[in-house]
Amino acid sequence: MLITEENSRNNAIRAAAEQMLLAARTAPKGRGRDTLVLVAAYDETIIAIADKMEEMGKTLDIPFFLRDAKNIRQSQAVLLLGTTISPLGLSHCGLCGMETCENKKSDVPCAINSVDLGIALGSAVSMAAQLCVDTRIMFSAGKAAMALGLLGSDVKIIFAVPLSCSAKSPFFDR
Repeated sequence: MLITEENSRNNAIRAAAEQMLLAARTAPKGRGRDTLVLVAAYDETIIAIADKMEEMGKTLDIPFFLRDAKNIRQSQAVLLLGTTISPLGLSHCGLCGMETCENKKSDVPCAINSVDLGIALGSAVSMAAQLCVDTRIMFSAGKAAMALGLLGSDVKIIFAVPLSCSAKSPFFDR
């Protein structure tokens, strides 16, 4: 029996997505507190994200949302990495602009939560590079995922990482 690369591509992308999620989950976190929500989206969810990006791009007149939606449609998987806003209770941080966590407004993202999300994103795309999977970190697709409520109402910041396995990266000539 022969299994061509073309026939094994979906399994390879799913395995890569799982490895990337694992890398994101085990990334270091401030005070060891985990505020991350991490998922992999496939098939109809990818289409829903791209459709929402196109709607937002047209409604808000943001052309790069339309360009990014095309890239999402060319992806075999899309990771969604998000964080809740959960201040760490530090008395002398102030990185969010508030003097202490007790003074923090509920809609102001905790800087440490945001940094943790950034480290997780870096870990995920580092794993993708090791696995030779084409990726791009997208704010636009994250905004669409948030508008669709894909990670729940507690998640206040989402970035998307589309994955592609093709002869040429769809994220290169943008």
